[in-house]
Amino acid sequence: MSSDVSIGATARASGVKVPTIRFYEQIGLLSAPPRTEGNRRLYGQADLRRLAFIRHARELGFEVDAIRALLALQDEPGQSCAAADEIARSHLAEVERRIVSLTALRKELKRMITECSHSKVGECRVIEVLADHGECHHHHP
Repeated sequence: MSSDVSIGATARASGVKVPTIRFYEQIGLLSAPPRTEGNRRLYGQADLRRLAFIRHARELGFEVDAIRALLALQDEPGQSCAAADEIARSHLAEVERRIVSLTALRKELKRMITECSHSKVGECRVIEVLADHGECHHHHP
């Protein structure tokens, strides 16, 4: 992508949708770009790199506040990476908590399906468990 291209070209090059780019500008993850006399946004290579960083971080499940902190760290490359490590550790701990929860949820869903007689809805174990919270073996947070 050459310097100073439109938001549409930036969206195509980065794989980030136009409304999302505007949103990132609104919340401060991406600086507002310069504009033409016709008020069109113009983006450069630095913007594309930043969007790639944000997109990758989002794909890995980082929340906006964590991404903001990581971007601030990236903008100051001479500092210790301890803060970035802590953000990643915190995110890993959250991912591990979700894995435990999802594993328990999978077990409960399999149990519901296995116990279903596959007869009529009135005798369906899936419907019974969903209708009566007490029938559920899954731990609810």
